[in-house]
Amino acid sequence: MKILSALIKKEILQIIRDPSSILIAFVLPLISILIYMYGVNMDTVRVKLGIKNDDANPEISTLVKSFGHSRYVNSFVYDNEGKLTEDIVRSKLKGAVIIPNDFSTNLSRGKKADVLIVTDGTEVNTANYVQNYSLSILNQWLMTSKYSALASKQIVTPEIRTWYNQDINSHYFILPGSIAITMTLIGILLTALVIAREWERGTMEALLSTRVKKIHIVLGKYIPYFLLGMLSMAFSVFMSVGVFHIPFRGNYLVLFSVSGLFLFTCLGIGLTISSITKNQFLASQLSLGLGFLPALLLSGLMFPINSMPSFFQFLTRILPPRYYITFIESEFMAGTVWEIVIVNSIFLTILGLLLFMLVYKKTDMRLLK
Repeated sequence: MKILSALIKKEILQIIRDPSSILIAFVLPLISILIYMYGVNMDTVRVKLGIKNDDANPEISTLVKSFGHSRYVNSFVYDNEGKLTEDIVRSKLKGAVIIPNDFSTNLSRGKKADVLIVTDGTEVNTANYVQNYSLSILNQWLMTSKYSALASKQIVTPEIRTWYNQDINSHYFILPGSIAITMTLIGILLTALVIAREWERGTMEALLSTRVKKIHIVLGKYIPYFLLGMLSMAFSVFMSVGVFHIPFRGNYLVLFSVSGLFLFTCLGIGLTISSITKNQFLASQLSLGLGFLPALLLSGLMFPINSMPSFFQFLTRILPPRYYITFIESEFMAGTVWEIVIVNSIFLTILGLLLFMLVYKKTDMRLLK
């Protein structure tokens, strides 16, 4: 225990003296949370929409004005269809609504009245916004116009209830998910450089000349960075809940327990990379490629896993961030669901122990094999 405590003390002093460790542990989470809070918005987008009305009926002019009154649409009225098409091609507009000259006539006769909605498919999400906003404005106008009798023909009226995220605020799941991204970076990037730095600086040779054992070296790397990662986790939770008022409906003890398992797994990935490469530059590149990018793209935070090709859906099953993001989003928005907690905890525990054994095996105690 004296040897282990000395190694832990050495590592803690090295963390304190290394500004990059403090920056990654506390400044990086702060920047990440600020970006996800103010820079990433998956809720609503204000789109530029062109309106061309070919119907001379004065009643239809109120429909054109309805697009201008929407807080989600910047509408521009066009008389020339060629100019309208040109502005869509040049990306000045994200879509257009063209009202044909027989629109009001068909409505008066109770016939099908077509409206052309054109969207720019180069931005898929924006194209969906254009369609949804246009249809919503059309339906609202129809309900309040003299043609409202047509809208009353609907027999079924849906009544919508949204569970867990009543405000449908994307930040309620983006910020908890960003904690998983940050912990992945901290757990993998910091530890990926630890053993590699020891070999590059020559301090590993001095360490091996003592009577230190392999388990001392491994635990001496795990424990300090685990404590640093948990402090960073607490800081991120404080910023999310205390500063940005993200609702938290779960249990803090459960949150930090499962977070500890996830961090334990990430430390194992980082130390495995560091033990194999023994080169800081290569270790940092591998940690970003194996840690940050999969956590961001394949964890389900930004893109639904069930919409991915089968190969990538299978690949996500071996990625720790997938399980942690599922847990932390549920813990924040729905509360503690024990089935989710237990399943994800079992996976993270098994993977963490396997990586610990791999780190132990790959940690060299000899200069030459």
